[in-house]
Amino acid sequence: MDLRTRYLGLDLRNPLVASASPLSNTVDGVQRLADAGVGAVVLYSLFEEQLRREAEQNARLAAAGTDSFAESLSYFPHTADADHGTRRYLSLLERAAAAVSVPVIGSINGSTPGSWAGYARSMQDSGAAAIELNIYYLPGDSHVSGRDVEQRHLDILGRVKEAVTVPVAVKLSPYFSATAEMARRLDLAGADGLVLFNRFLQPDIDAETLAVAPGTSLSRAGEARLPMTWIALLHGRIDASLAATTGVEGSKELIKYLLVGADVVMTASALLRHGPDYAAVMLDGLSRWMGRKEYTAVDDFRGLLAVPIGSDEVARERGDYVSALRRANSADFGPW
Repeated sequence: MDLRTRYLGLDLRNPLVASASPLSNTVDGVQRLADAGVGAVVLYSLFEEQLRREAEQNARLAAAGTDSFAESLSYFPHTADADHGTRRYLSLLERAAAAVSVPVIGSINGSTPGSWAGYARSMQDSGAAAIELNIYYLPGDSHVSGRDVEQRHLDILGRVKEAVTVPVAVKLSPYFSATAEMARRLDLAGADGLVLFNRFLQPDIDAETLAVAPGTSLSRAGEARLPMTWIALLHGRIDASLAATTGVEGSKELIKYLLVGADVVMTASALLRHGPDYAAVMLDGLSRWMGRKEYTAVDDFRGLLAVPIGSDEVARERGDYVSALRRANSADFGPW
């Protein structure tokens, strides 16, 4: 089977990418992922807060609505030597890129424009084949408009694109008033790829200690439906590559995402649950499914179930919505 694919202009041996996670914290971890067969590896993220603290503790914030940033630093774990953390990251990136034959992608997690974006160039110089720009921003300020939020994303992308020549992918959330338009604007602004979607890691409440309980949980297959919907709508409508993430538990989700038009499918949860070697299991499942369906290459079926170009996207999604509710209404859910 020909599993080769292209993502961000890079030639990958297959469409399964190991997304940023603790598995890529070491060179050995990156090697294990590569040996298991993934097409590329995204390193764990450097955070804007780390980079800003290192570069300038008292910098004037570049974007409107970021006057709370100084306060936010108090919530970010302090490191005795932030610069050491950055040097360690770049050293890992350089050694990992030299140790494996698959592309290694650097990751920056940020929410405001600023000079920290220059660190993307350091990643490029250390061997990153591309940069994944993870924009995690929850606009809780009631005075910040939706257009301001959108412009913030474009400004961050612009700063990073100015700093590097390698491809840049933007990992964004689904919480825009017009997600398709935002995707188009990012595409026109130079994003080489879009990663759909960033998970909103909502905090929980501990009712006994009366405290907020932040934490993370691994994604489940049901969470794939939202990014799947948007990838199906965007496939063929923008030039940027489309990477699917969230809800990938096995080869079934890998196949579904490819059918709706994803160029690559990223997973961390499945590999954290089962170990890096599970990548080989997922790819074997993809190959066996292709054999049953008599496909010889991924491009033979990629986008087969995407929303056709020229169709009425709104009517299509509205129709799917109404059909789903009708089926639910007629289903027997047993006694209440």
